Amino acid sequence: MSDSLLITGAAQILTLRGGVPRRGSSLSKLGFIRDGALLVRDGKIVAAGPRAQVEKRAEARRAEKFDVGGRVVLPGFVDSHTHLIHAASRAEEYELKIQGASYEEIARKGGGILNSAKKLRIATAEALKRRARAALEEFAAHGTTTVEAKSGYGLDVASELKILGLHRELNAEQPLEIVSTFLGAHTVPAEFRSLPDGAERYIKLLVEQLLPEVVNNRLAEFCDVFCDRGAFTREESKRVLSEGKLHGLAPRVHAEQLSHTGATRLAVELEAASCDHLEQVNARDIWALANSRTAATLLPGCGFHLGLKQYAPARKLIEAGAIVALATDYNPGTSPTMSMPMILSLACTQLRMTPAEAIAAATINAAYALRREKRIGSLEAGKQADLAVFEVEDYREIPYYFGMNRCWMTMKRGEIIYMRD
Repeated sequence: MSDSLLITGAAQILTLRGGVPRRGSSLSKLGFIRDGALLVRDGKIVAAGPRAQVEKRAEARRAEKFDVGGRVVLPGFVDSHTHLIHAASRAEEYELKIQGASYEEIARKGGGILNSAKKLRIATAEALKRRARAALEEFAAHGTTTVEAKSGYGLDVASELKILGLHRELNAEQPLEIVSTFLGAHTVPAEFRSLPDGAERYIKLLVEQLLPEVVNNRLAEFCDVFCDRGAFTREESKRVLSEGKLHGLAPRVHAEQLSHTGATRLAVELEAASCDHLEQVNARDIWALANSRTAATLLPGCGFHLGLKQYAPARKLIEAGAIVALATDYNPGTSPTMSMPMILSLACTQLRMTPAEAIAAATINAAYALRREKRIGSLEAGKQADLAVFEVEDYREIPYYFGMNRCWMTMKRGEIIYMRD
């Protein structure tokens, strides 16, 4: 058996080669190759190019051949914002929203994040892992090869550590790469809300007790905060993120989702890896992002699931020169989807992104948002052989077929992790 693999017979290969991050017009440059091939060895790409060119290589002639039969090949999706570990759906809240209750009304009555925290605290680690593993299999089946995963449904020391520990275990036990983010500052837990200065007391617990445990045990790479009305203020968020950064955790921010708080400019000030959501950004925020190295990660699944009329202004962000990425925001309350192709469909129809822009935002720019652009996000020599093959004749059909899974095969580090029967 050869130690090399020649992936051939691709009608189109989208390599996404080129400069990183992608801004403005460069976001639509896919590194398109017609009738292409990839040469893979030891889980990494050796060559990517036209089939005739790649097949001339001596190593290619000795390699095991895998013909993808005229399908479309692209980098595996990088889902840079998920809440992977949770105990149950919130289908009861979904019905309330349909009947007219707002996200914030449900939260004030103990629903929302507090509902998920209550369920998670009593769930066993085994049950949580089982649910997450099933979700990861679904991610892979839709072409995703790397997933960022946040804590935030524990909201106490033991439960947050339980979530982060599961991230580590799952990363070691199954093929998808999991990038762990500490989101202890998701909301103020119920037991602190009735206390004088409850938010301040909870932040003190996060900073003085939980954060050192996370850092000492290397349970996360990033620190995130939900900076919004009903969650944490800009000043509170800055304290948590600054402490995290001091301990080596790069900042991420849930910014301007439900209201405008100044979270975007806080993210830029702290040189955050990304600020996410951005439905309520203004012109000054857009200018700040365009003149920064912070990725603007858009999450259209939330607006779709909540039935909101206002989505993030993707076109203004792209035209200003911001680094636009896309993610599912997989979570039980506002975006219960593991399908990046569906997110691409929403990005095209609701955010008015082109299919090429959406694919780049969900691959190379999303890899940049996770600070992994040198290893994943494009199909280039030296990078991991993380790729997805779609049962379509043209890459534009990936978002065109909404609500359908056209993924035929997913590969992580040169190994097939999903293949349609």
